[in-house]
Amino acid sequence: MGNISDPGLAAAISNAGGLGTIGAGNMSLHEVSAKINETITRTSMPYCVNVPISVHPNPEQLVQELIDLKVPVVSLSAGNPSPFISLLKQHNIIVICVSSTVRQAKKAESAGADIIVCEGYEAAGINALNESTTMTLIPQVVEKVNVPVVAAGGIADGKGLAAALSLGAMGVQMGTRFIATKEAPFHDIYKQAIIEATDESTVIVGRRYNRIRRLMKTSYANKLVEIEKENDCPQLFLEKTTEEHHKAGALLGDPENGFMNGGQIAGLINDCPTVNELIETMVAEAKQILKLSLDKV
Repeated sequence: MGNISDPGLAAAISNAGGLGTIGAGNMSLHEVSAKINETITRTSMPYCVNVPISVHPNPEQLVQELIDLKVPVVSLSAGNPSPFISLLKQHNIIVICVSSTVRQAKKAESAGADIIVCEGYEAAGINALNESTTMTLIPQVVEKVNVPVVAAGGIADGKGLAAALSLGAMGVQMGTRFIATKEAPFHDIYKQAIIEATDESTVIVGRRYNRIRRLMKTSYANKLVEIEKENDCPQLFLEKTTEEHHKAGALLGDPENGFMNGGQIAGLINDCPTVNELIETMVAEAKQILKLSLDKV
């Protein structure tokens, strides 16, 4: 969720038994620290901060700030995590690395990552260039690494959780599903777009510039598609996909001047429960599915 990450939502997820995450995006150290401080006033449970290495203007300073603030779990994505892993682990911080290929996962494990999150092409927001799907990626990574693997992309309910566990993952990471929850501070227009989505309600932009993003289909997303068709130079596209435009879509609900990230799983989401209700329902459904599967063996 980048710069729109919310401490209230992260804390609600941690309080419900998940691992709430604050995305540092390209925020200043002061902004990240403020969100962390608010999160820890709302939960005594573990939480995580994501560092998008190639997105943040100074990931080295950010990582040091997270060490100083004694953040318990750090997630590294969008860049080479190796230079940061050993430093974080020296301070007893659990390190999660987001990978989109087997090669990346093996490299992260070799560098000392504790957990690998494998994110498939179904996911919302910035995506990898290789476009591997979650279902194909998870079993291949599980086969090649020995640390726990978490599935991300295309998961929103107990069926998705059961499928991920069946493929060898130890858990799931979700973004789009948590947008449509009562604790999420995002605009009702954004939530309603997800709730009303079909399987054809998202679009990929940025392939031409190797800057892949999956967005909800809105008038602004259509503008980005047209920019991509008409311009070889990525500069205009980059100017139109800044975090300010993200905020306009997600927080202000302005589909004319901002974009709304959305994963392909949006078509399966049709309600807006509390975070606790969502997690409890998912776990119960997954247990029932896996029990029935075992009973049939």
